[in-house]
Amino acid sequence: MSTVERTPVEASSPPPRPSRRAVLGGAGAGLVAGAAGGAWGGRASAHAPAEGVTLGGARVPFHGPRQAGIVEPAQARVEWAAFDLLSSTRRDGLAALLRTWSAAAARMAAGEPAAEGENQIALDAGPSSLTVTFGFGATLFDKAGLADRRPEALAALPAFPGDALDPARSGGDLWVQIGADDALVAVHALRVLVRLATGLAAPRWLMSGFARTPGATPHPMTGRNLMGQVDGTNNPRPQDPGFDAAVFAAGPDWMAGGSYAVLRRIRMLLEGWDTLPLDKQERIIGRRKSDGAPLSGGPDAVERTPVDLAATDPDGVLRIAPDAHVRVAAAASNGGAAMLRRGFSFHDGLLPDGSPDAGLLFAAYQADPAHGFVPVQQRLARGDGLSRYLRHEASALFAVPPGAPEGGYVGQPLLEG
Repeated sequence: MSTVERTPVEASSPPPRPSRRAVLGGAGAGLVAGAAGGAWGGRASAHAPAEGVTLGGARVPFHGPRQAGIVEPAQARVEWAAFDLLSSTRRDGLAALLRTWSAAAARMAAGEPAAEGENQIALDAGPSSLTVTFGFGATLFDKAGLADRRPEALAALPAFPGDALDPARSGGDLWVQIGADDALVAVHALRVLVRLATGLAAPRWLMSGFARTPGATPHPMTGRNLMGQVDGTNNPRPQDPGFDAAVFAAGPDWMAGGSYAVLRRIRMLLEGWDTLPLDKQERIIGRRKSDGAPLSGGPDAVERTPVDLAATDPDGVLRIAPDAHVRVAAAASNGGAAMLRRGFSFHDGLLPDGSPDAGLLFAAYQADPAHGFVPVQQRLARGDGLSRYLRHEASALFAVPPGAPEGGYVGQPLLEG
């Protein structure tokens, strides 16, 4: 498994390998902050700044049995990019692209220059917990002559009630997820990969998101979304029983240890949400807004107090409303369906009517979407009170292969097996 804890680099010590700033002639260590990044989906947010540890010096290895960017704490910045293969690109061309991409991603994750495609945008920065994750869309397999190796779990997602999907911002042959605790580091990596794809694949869509910056809170905390709610308290954790079985695929052979990522761009109707009284917002979610404690737990509850879906007030009324988000989304309400959520906020300006184009870039990792995201979203679309304040505007599903060993590249068992 790829390293879950980010590796801090002491400001006074040289990095194990030449850093980007050392090779390209950059300046010194920079901003001092915690090495562990902000997080969503139930992961702890940044630790308080540690003396002598630089934010930019934190590293997440690219190589390993599983791709980085799945179980690691979510970084402060994310870039999503989908690509379509050019009509001339076949299996050999796809292999060449993934080989080049993997080599560049490994160098950048180590804080080294990308070499080919280098643009020096991140000249003065360290790796900043950079992760680069690759995924394969269903359409890739036909184009690359691999239709017989397309996994069944990559079947198209069903239509969900209330979806308003934009085809131009959905789907894609290839997907790249780039996370970093510095925006320039993330954008640098994106531009490098786009340039390296020239002649083989073209960008289909790009999306940018953000989360809390490391060190912004005095102690680790679950993140908040743009509705102000503590978001992701009950997200499964790697140490939980059954985590690997729920999140990572057992097969086919080239996908063993990989995962399936469902992506959704979810616009929040903030202009309506912000006018609701606090008690109405809390009833819709099923948790207190101040600290994320479940309404079933009474005044002494805290965020981690277990949700009691059967709890009632003295007059017999359910404390967690029948259409509250926490009830409808609970594994107990969905036959035990589970997925690892990894989300980031986005704020892309204003729509023509003046309302904010803002919300959540939502990624759900699971062993099989048919037993993870699909049943949960079907139930949410039918009975979640929060759905009135959300619009699902883009969607995609990608197979995320296992990681690559040193000297190898992501997808090699598929393309060379």
